[in-house]
Amino acid sequence: METEIWQVTEGEAGRRAIARAAEILRRGGLVAFPTETVYGLGGNGLDPQAAARIYAAKGRPSDNPLILHIASREELAPLVQEIPPAAQRLMEAYWPGPLTLIFRKSKVVPYETTGGLDTVAVRFPSHPAAQAMIRAAGLPVAAPSANLSGRPSPTTAQHVAEDMNGRIEMILDGGPVEIGLESTIIDVTGEIPLILRPGAISLEQLRRTAGAGDWDPAILGKPDENLRPKAPGMKYRHYAPQAELTIVTGLPEAVAAKIGALAAEKQREGFRVGILCPEESRERYDAALVKTVGTRAHEETIAHNLYRCLREFDQEKAEFVYSEAFADGPLGEAIMNRLVKAAGYRILPAGGGDEKIP
Repeated sequence: METEIWQVTEGEAGRRAIARAAEILRRGGLVAFPTETVYGLGGNGLDPQAAARIYAAKGRPSDNPLILHIASREELAPLVQEIPPAAQRLMEAYWPGPLTLIFRKSKVVPYETTGGLDTVAVRFPSHPAAQAMIRAAGLPVAAPSANLSGRPSPTTAQHVAEDMNGRIEMILDGGPVEIGLESTIIDVTGEIPLILRPGAISLEQLRRTAGAGDWDPAILGKPDENLRPKAPGMKYRHYAPQAELTIVTGLPEAVAAKIGALAAEKQREGFRVGILCPEESRERYDAALVKTVGTRAHEETIAHNLYRCLREFDQEKAEFVYSEAFADGPLGEAIMNRLVKAAGYRILPAGGGDEKIP
């Protein structure tokens, strides 16, 4: 299969790209498209065969639920049994935007899309190209991130092509995404809304908007092998580079010393080693493969660049990567959630006051 790549531009060329994507989706094909969070791999969310194709293209376990993307709040009602009051308040505050809500599904949503669950995850993205494509297709678009399962999520069309070229019909190239981390997922089927995956919408925002909220216990530690995931990213290793990634926590000076010692040891053994750090501590490291992911003063830069840096370590053939922790600020929970899963929960304390790891 030859994967078409179309630029999302203003004017007639952009309209042709959207029309072509919609045509592919309606006939059961797959289209990668930009959202404000990461690039998604879209198929007809009401077509069991399209869902099966998404799982196959990604190499994704079929019990890992997909998220349905819609282009207006009116499109939600046919997909769910009910819309609880807490969900109404959250939609009014954060839709369109980086928020996925989990509802009890209606009969029109196939179990192939929900990973066999009686619940369905739904999102209304704010990216104009995503909205235009969904409206043109006239159907809800099931879309996980457009990467091979377990790999860092794509934040550019080039990242998508690295993983999906020849596996899907089309890539809509909308340039780099805005946020760089997947949406917050909140389960609104119970008495208290629960966060199943942290993102740009924080626990504080959830509680302020819905009046209550908490973490789902399943994401507060290493997942049990028998866990049946209610949302993407809960059970399996995700976001991971090919190198063995280790997070080092503690006070800045102790962390830098620990990472420096670990990197030096591996380099003496002949391995290619990478270090991931913020701009504030770059000068503390002298290893060849040091990547500054952003600045702690503006944590949105860390979220935006995280997956790009992890992919660059792969391109540069790093075999071991050591990373500082980034648990501070409203986005810290989401950043560390992704980094910890990418590391396979491999965390080393440097001593002297370890950072909290969500």
